[in-house]
Amino acid sequence: MAASTAATLSLRSVSSSSTQNGSGAKAKPFAMSLSTPKALTSFCGLKATSSINSESEASFLGRESTAALRQSVTSRAIAPVKDSMQPLQPQASTFKVAILGAAGGIGQPLSLLIKMSPLISALHLYDIANVKGIAADLSHCNTPAQVLDFTSPAELGNCLKGVDLVVIPAGIPRKPGMTRDDLFTINANIVKSLVAAVADHAPHAFINIISNPVNSTVPIAAEILKKKGVYDPKKLFGVTTLDVVRANTFVAQKKNLRLIDVDVPVVGGHSGITILPLLSKVRPSVTFTEEEVEELTVRIQNGGTEVVEAKAGGGSATLSMAYAAARFVESSLRALDGDGDVYECAFVQSELTDLPFFASRVKIGRKGVEAVISSDLLGLTEFEAKALEALKPELRASIEKGAKFAQKQEPAGASV
Repeated sequence: MAASTAATLSLRSVSSSSTQNGSGAKAKPFAMSLSTPKALTSFCGLKATSSINSESEASFLGRESTAALRQSVTSRAIAPVKDSMQPLQPQASTFKVAILGAAGGIGQPLSLLIKMSPLISALHLYDIANVKGIAADLSHCNTPAQVLDFTSPAELGNCLKGVDLVVIPAGIPRKPGMTRDDLFTINANIVKSLVAAVADHAPHAFINIISNPVNSTVPIAAEILKKKGVYDPKKLFGVTTLDVVRANTFVAQKKNLRLIDVDVPVVGGHSGITILPLLSKVRPSVTFTEEEVEELTVRIQNGGTEVVEAKAGGGSATLSMAYAAARFVESSLRALDGDGDVYECAFVQSELTDLPFFASRVKIGRKGVEAVISSDLLGLTEFEAKALEALKPELRASIEKGAKFAQKQEPAGASV
């Protein structure tokens, strides 16, 4: 194929017996490449790359999930070709995502990361101030998603119309000396009003709640949706992915493992001792001493405090939270796209324990939660079993606090 100044996607045949990728594994019989005289230096999907190979490790997701995403994206993006040299015509996906609180410390980096997703056609950014400039800035990124900005409660309805997924990072950040519970009064009102708007304008959308304290804001959202008559427990998620991201990172560092290989299920809630990493269930299987289990558990539980103290008054975990939330958004979009192999830990309505909400691994499909993975709570170590019982009173109190808050007050005007 003749080189041209414009990058053109083509399907090229590669020898499965002689071509290898960076990991040493043999390449697939066919691969996507970009026909251009120069290496591609701009973003392509989630990665700056000159080609798309089947073993990339630069992803929000693990190796299996990355392959599944790539298969999903490829099936949407590539039209059938009769000739292996025929140019391909990528097609934009149809998913629309709204971020409520897009101008905040989490909202801005999250918006950037989501803008890079090949599964998004439209990105709606909402906040009460400064969102217009952020949208203009993001719109210059050469990825397909169209960026629209919406400012003030008067525009919230238009922001939400027709969206498939709503992400809510809105709220105040945690400051030194504050617990997640200290955030309750302000953030509870914010979540209450925003979810009321979602119920009115996007009742069938997936809802990803990031605003802390998640242990209370998710029950608040559930009660508001019930009042509006549109509650679908399968589509309401408390995003606890940051706990998993931290657990994977800390375990990999401790045991000198490749991060892409590590998967630690984290159950319970999303605050302090309610966060329970199941180190006995780590993949790949690895042995910990009792001291290591206690040390890692405490560090994972206090990861947010670690960042708050390091920032010394400059805020809380925003970048890592944005990264974790983007991973969960990408998983949600893959599920909506029909990927049948999407698993994430999330805080959802659950019958796994005697608590009405509980964080655990769930399988996500086009209609939301398809299954709660109960096997993770089987065969716990003595340490984990005791920790599980110890977290229940605190988690139950947080859930009840959120539910009572929503039940006794009517939705107020939206505020971010």
